[in-house]
Amino acid sequence: MKLNKVLRGAALASLLLALPAFAQDAAAPAAEAAAEVTAVVDKGDVAWMLVSTMVVIVMTIPGLALFYGGLVRAKNILSVLTQVFLAFSMISILWVAYGYSLAFAGPTEGGLSAFVGDLSKFFLNGVTLDSRAATFSAGFELPEMVFVVFQLTFACITSTLIVGGIAERMKFGALMAFLAIWFTFSYIPMAHMVWSGPGLLFGMGAYDFAGGTVVHINSGVAALVAAIVLGPRLGFMKEPIPPHNLVLTYIGAGLLWFGWFGFNAGSNLEANALTAVALINTVLAPAAGALAWALGERITRGHASALGAVSGAVAGLVAITPAAGFAGVGGAIVLGAIAGVVCLWAVVTLKPLLKYDDSLDVFGIHGVGGIIGALGTAIVAAPGLGGYPLGDAAAYSIGGQFMVQLTGVAIAVVWSGVVAFVAMLIVKAIFGGARVSEAAESDGLDLSSHGERAYN
Repeated sequence: MKLNKVLRGAALASLLLALPAFAQDAAAPAAEAAAEVTAVVDKGDVAWMLVSTMVVIVMTIPGLALFYGGLVRAKNILSVLTQVFLAFSMISILWVAYGYSLAFAGPTEGGLSAFVGDLSKFFLNGVTLDSRAATFSAGFELPEMVFVVFQLTFACITSTLIVGGIAERMKFGALMAFLAIWFTFSYIPMAHMVWSGPGLLFGMGAYDFAGGTVVHINSGVAALVAAIVLGPRLGFMKEPIPPHNLVLTYIGAGLLWFGWFGFNAGSNLEANALTAVALINTVLAPAAGALAWALGERITRGHASALGAVSGAVAGLVAITPAAGFAGVGGAIVLGAIAGVVCLWAVVTLKPLLKYDDSLDVFGIHGVGGIIGALGTAIVAAPGLGGYPLGDAAAYSIGGQFMVQLTGVAIAVVWSGVVAFVAMLIVKAIFGGARVSEAAESDGLDLSSHGERAYN
């Protein structure tokens, strides 16, 4: 159907150009009108985006919740599930209240438009059944409400990822307040800078197909800073703190992988061939990451573990996120494998070396993997390596794009780190400290914070 529309438009334009010279003046306005593409809403695109939205929600609850829940001790699983569930609920409401407006509305230039939007769409004011959002193809748009709810899921999962860094020791109220502050002053500006037309990094030409900087570096750095300010768990590096249920973690990893198809392929905003590229890359990169992590474990530790396999898959998913629609299949495999090896090093070697207690390795996988993916995107997007860069492929420069990507990484690291640090200071002042008491931590947050047990 789309092809027929294009052919009809081309035929009309050709007919107008062939009119006799004496009719040229009359034909010119008609030719200009024919050249203007009337935007349409394709029901296939809408259906795909709604499905993508739903699977990203599955990626968060129950996917991320179960992944994290299995990794903590039995006395803290309900606390993690509750934190993810209620953080998702809170950020959903904050997104429609002011998040969407500040991220994607506002002036196209001047003032703070390079960093944040305005409140013109407060509580979705002006988002109607008839309002539209652009896609990446001329002539095709989405209902704006579809774009709003799809982006809502990104805001939610980014914020809930941070839960893994401070698991098993933070007051519930303090965590919720921290996430609200961080979402407002870190997630929203980063989303605007990278994905909104007036945004600073968007204008620089930064590549971030589905959230390498906005989601993974942003949340990974925040989790690291919060964990350092909070301090380590009781017994950290003195006694084993093993996961209590790797079966739950395995199920969560599967749901994460499933949801990531909506996360990456949905970010194309259309259902077309490039969507399929993003989807197959979302199969190959985590597969390579899982194999690379398992091989690295076998070489360095003498065995390949189930936890290592699923961790490697998540590292590959993180790394391919910014490159999903830019990389060819070969680039996706290489990027995933590199992320598997480097994230293994970050978790097994770097974390003990620096002695920070990032409970569930949010920085080691999402922060480090996001940096690898953001920088690697500049390489795998090269047309000579099978990539799909924006604009003129012949003019693409790996070196030039790499510097743009590096700038984006640096801004994301500093911005998120500063906001997370200030947010932690604020919640510590409000709540008289952000940590639960030693007795509460020893008893477990399920009982001390929520008054219930997961297993009776």
